[in-house]
Amino acid sequence: MKIFAKIKFLWSAFVIATVVGIGMIPLIHIFPRYKGIIMHKLNRVILFLIGATIEKVGDRDKDANLFIMNHQGIIDIIAMEALENTHFRWVAKKELFEMPLYGHLLRGGDMISVDRENKAGLRKLLGDIEESITQKNRAVAIFPEGTRSKDQKLLPFKSGTKLAAQKLNMRVQPIVIVGSKWILNEHNQTAHSGKVKIIYLDAFDVKDAPKDWYEEMQKRMQEVIDREHNEFGVER
Repeated sequence: MKIFAKIKFLWSAFVIATVVGIGMIPLIHIFPRYKGIIMHKLNRVILFLIGATIEKVGDRDKDANLFIMNHQGIIDIIAMEALENTHFRWVAKKELFEMPLYGHLLRGGDMISVDRENKAGLRKLLGDIEESITQKNRAVAIFPEGTRSKDQKLLPFKSGTKLAAQKLNMRVQPIVIVGSKWILNEHNQTAHSGKVKIIYLDAFDVKDAPKDWYEEMQKRMQEVIDREHNEFGVER
């Protein structure tokens, strides 16, 4: 069975690279006004071609402007873009913007680059997030773990997300994503058909939240991840 999972991984990687390279990147440059629609529709095509479906639990808060999610791999982004009709402004590490294929997509989609090695990176992040909500009218999506966890436990959340949310008095909605690593595991290079489950938790205004809201939010997200694993056998 493992050989089929390896073959499936190669197929999934081919599909993603092809749709991004000959579909998304050219089209968002030709039709920049419709880049959000283009990304949503083509990400749905990707999921269809690799045999993945989405189960949605809860609803997106229409007033939320900061979406905080756990992260396991590229399927997290593909599934969110396929599900949503909102043109999120994703926060990604600077190195990804320098990649030959996906870097073009991030730059063309006007996403936010963060340089973790630069002390000025936090100031830039705050400025970019503020620009997103005050000028571009685009909600921000971020993975506060900063990197991909290899197991069920959430990694410590980076402080930049908390600082931005508090400084800008943002309305936050946490989202838990499970099942994405089964669809495409970039660590061991296996892939399977299956379902990505996207769980919207309650949104809240940071200005009205208790001082430990960031820590409590992570705790709540971990509880949901553990419940999905213990009750349904679904890994994140």
